[in-house]
Parts: sequence; structure tokens; C-alpha cells
Amino acid sequence: MTGSPEDGARPANTAGRAPSGAGTDTDTAGGGLLQLRDIGKSFGPVSALSGVTLDIPAGQVTALVGDNGAGKSTLIKTIAGIWEPSDGHLIWQGRQVNFKTPRDATEAGIATVYQDLALCDNLDIVANMLLGHEVRRHLLLDEVSMEQTAKQTLADLRVVTVRNIRQLVGSLSGGQRQSVAVAKAVMLDAKLVIMDEPTAALGVTQTALVLDLIRRLSERGIAVLVVSHNLTDVFQVADRLAVLYLGRLVSVGPAADYDTASAVDLMTSGATQRTRDASANGPGDRTRTPDSRPEG
Repeated sequence: MTGSPEDGARPANTAGRAPSGAGTDTDTAGGGLLQLRDIGKSFGPVSALSGVTLDIPAGQVTALVGDNGAGKSTLIKTIAGIWEPSDGHLIWQGRQVNFKTPRDATEAGIATVYQDLALCDNLDIVANMLLGHEVRRHLLLDEVSMEQTAKQTLADLRVVTVRNIRQLVGSLSGGQRQSVAVAKAVMLDAKLVIMDEPTAALGVTQTALVLDLIRRLSERGIAVLVVSHNLTDVFQVADRLAVLYLGRLVSVGPAADYDTASAVDLMTSGATQRTRDASANGPGDRTRTPDSRPEG
């Protein structure tokens, strides 16, 4: 992955750099906006998650990666209140929480944008963004206020590709649909936005639009948790990387501590031998060789 500050990409990684320690997140000394502590989730005899401990800081993009079946969807659905964890607990803004429904998570400030986006194609952009939160005046919809709110939210996120906010969502491109879904989350005052495969099946131009939108969210101080298989996209926007393997968190740390090869190793085997010479580590460098034994 290459990039320069001018094109907005994250700094290029150094080949062969080692990820930080497996399964332990010590990157945020004071704890993150959301803290997962020993999260486990079982479905009968099947363990989908085991002992996941992860901090998600405010104002940063955390990428959650892993092979199919690693537990990514289970983890984000546990955070989003669709499923309650079988073990462990969540700490949200310093308080232990127990989200029993998706509404609980949404009202707390956690918005999840799933791959299908959950938008209504037969409604326009304004109606979609305020669906369920319509503004009323004298028992009637305040269309002017709703339109101004939607327009201002899109402008704040610098979404310039949408020309007419009364356009039906069904006529939008994939990147524009993602923008509408994210803007809806922001309008609901989300402090954490979870994005499930946000660039899947998008072209180059639309992918660039979505990645830029993710950067805008972090610039506004919003935490972003991105689930993606596309490591090229991940390394362009992620501040931190968390790798799941067979339901366990095997590595987590700054994205600059990884390259594509080491990330693929961890995703497919739970370990990597692509490390830097320990003697080259400077003061404060947390990079170290992970446990060579695959977890899970």
C-alpha cells in the first residue's frame, strides 16, 4: 500500500513490520470510548467468539479484519445489541452496559451501517435520513425543517456528489447510498459508527468517496469501526487494526505496525513470522513478535 499526505492516504507501511501482541489491547492507556472485555458468544455448543478484549477510541478508525467465519459479524452484532454476549461485558463511555436490543445501542450513540444499508429505495434522501425521527409541526411533517437538516448534515460531511436531496434513494450510486446511510447515523448523534464492508462491490470512484467519508467521521471526533476484507482500503483509512481468527482476537495495534503480508498471515493462520529485528525497536515501540501458536 502506498500513499502520500497529498492524496489523503495513510503513510505507507514498512514491509516486514511486526504486529503488536496477540489478543491484548494496551494501545489506549485510559481506555477507549467502547471497551470490550473478554467477550464470548456461543450458539449452543458452537463458540463464535472467545475472550475478545478490545478498546475502540474516539476519533480514530479501527479496522476489524479476519477471514470468513472469523467472528466479525458476530462481534459487531453483539456490539449493536442484536445479540447479548454469552460471556464478558461492554463498557461504553466508562459505564458497563447491557444492550438488549438494537434500539438500546442506537439510543446510546452506536450506529451500525450494514452492507445492505437498510435504506428505502422508494423514498427520497430526506425521508430516508429522518425515517422514524421525522420533524412535525402542528401534527404535520415539517418538510422545510427536515430538508434543511438533511442538507446541512450532508454539507458538514462534505458530501458533494448528491445534487438533489429529494432524489429517490433507489436512483443513487453505491457510494452515494453509503453517504446517505452514514449521514443518517451522524444526524442521530452517533459517537461510534460501525461500517460493515462499506466498499464491497463499489467501483474505484465510489470507493474513494466512501473512504473519504470515513476520514471525515474521524476528523469530527467520531469513532469508526470498519469491517472489511479489502486490505488495500483498510490501510488507506485505518489508524488501528484488530485481527480475528477463529473467534479470537489474535493481534491488535496501530495500523503502521502491519503490512498486507503480515495481516494476511494473521487472518489465515492466527500468527505471523514477518517481524522486525527487536534490536531496531526504539523507545516506546510496542512492536513485538506475537505468540507463534495460532489461537483458537
